[in-house]
Amino acid sequence: MTTEQELPEYVRRNRDAWDKFAAEYVGPGERSWAEQPGQERWGIFGVPEAELHLLPDDLAGLDTIELGCGTGYVSAWLARRGARPVGIDNSEAQLTTARRLQEQHGLAFPLVHGNAETVPYPDASFDLAISEYGAALWADPHRWIPEAARLLRPGGRLVFLTNSILTYLCVPAYEKDGPATDRLLRPYFGVHRVEWPDAEDGEVEFHLNHGDWVRLLTRSGFDILDLVEVRVPADAATTYEWMDAAWASRWPCEEAWIARKR
Repeated sequence: MTTEQELPEYVRRNRDAWDKFAAEYVGPGERSWAEQPGQERWGIFGVPEAELHLLPDDLAGLDTIELGCGTGYVSAWLARRGARPVGIDNSEAQLTTARRLQEQHGLAFPLVHGNAETVPYPDASFDLAISEYGAALWADPHRWIPEAARLLRPGGRLVFLTNSILTYLCVPAYEKDGPATDRLLRPYFGVHRVEWPDAEDGEVEFHLNHGDWVRLLTRSGFDILDLVEVRVPADAATTYEWMDAAWASRWPCEEAWIARKR
């Protein structure tokens, strides 16, 4: 078992930050938990699953793990579709909300307080690993992608949704300067660990360009099945000030990778 002192410093920083952020995500978590099969919505604009098709057609009987589960609503979606989910998250405060919502909705599945880069389950334990933001944004991909590969059985699927590389390139460094622009504001090459200058709680994000994602996934034992670049209607709405629908209807603000373990 990894102790708090043994965790990488960015994991400790993100844990502290998300314990503070957790209260802001109670309401969104409650709304997402209420979504029934066929009603699931993804990302900051709530794009329907019926449009994105990120989930396998048949989840019945599959062992699944949500890497960075937050309030646990994606795992709740999987459970309602017949899967046997496990959720792991770095924030105990987020998991407190998840446990309350489990009881409220009558859905029980394991919730683990831990780091998605070192999951306390044996090799080949799962058929599906999934992350909506979560590990996909807040964990080091050079650690959590190989860990997802370790956890998956041959033929198992990895699905993760995060900010697009174009979003990273085009959002101003300070949120007060408004949403993403139509200009490239930083280099495409060499992106990895990102600390925004106005991140007052010290949180650390991780981004990769497409070539680096391809190399990392294939080197980790995955075949890439799809890259879903999310497009939204021009009248869509989001509460996140760094993005607006006018931009996200022209360029993908989010992207979802779907891969299969060899």
